[in-house]
Amino acid sequence: MGLEERRKRERENRKNAILKAARKLFFEKGFRSVTVESIARKADLSKGSIYLYYSSKEEIYSQILLKDIDKFHDRVADILQDSSGASEALIRLAEIYVNYFLNDRELFRILMNFMIHNNGMNLPADLNIHIIKTMNRAIDVFEQILKFGMEKGEFPPDTNLRLNRNAIWGLLNGIIALHLFTGKEAKRAEAIRSTIKTSLEIYIRGLRSSAYCKKY
Repeated sequence: MGLEERRKRERENRKNAILKAARKLFFEKGFRSVTVESIARKADLSKGSIYLYYSSKEEIYSQILLKDIDKFHDRVADILQDSSGASEALIRLAEIYVNYFLNDRELFRILMNFMIHNNGMNLPADLNIHIIKTMNRAIDVFEQILKFGMEKGEFPPDTNLRLNRNAIWGLLNGIIALHLFTGKEAKRAEAIRSTIKTSLEIYIRGLRSSAYCKKY
């Protein structure tokens, strides 16, 4: 390995260590209580070292969200190609979404914190817009599945894509939030999975029934 490549790898390792330390702190204390100084202590670095890689706490927070939202999008971008229909694709997408946050509860709390409190975070306007656009790109997968279901006659032709996309996304987040940090730890994952599966099946059944009624 050459010197330049070694330096590049060390730089990436240092940046990832900072993000990992910051994740823990944002999860434990919330955005407002975390400082660049506390992130530096958690990562065993000097405060000045943090600024070699990130300009602010806001940029660190943004990078955590952007990286993980992109990872989720990459995992589900081709979900329709591996599904027999829109209903199956929605169920599979919900399972992936749930597992993503069950395996990374820190991310879910950070994501919810951004959605609820982003106006009070004073993120630079360009970063705030970038996060929202990236998040919408991931949520758009739900919309693509609904559109596919409309084209194939599985869902009604007049289905409001944006409204139903948001309703399904809200359903998933609401159920995850309800169970992820409450109740007995041993039962949380199963409670989330079973509640989401049942709720989504009811939702899909309603869409499919509406499509059938409109045909006949």
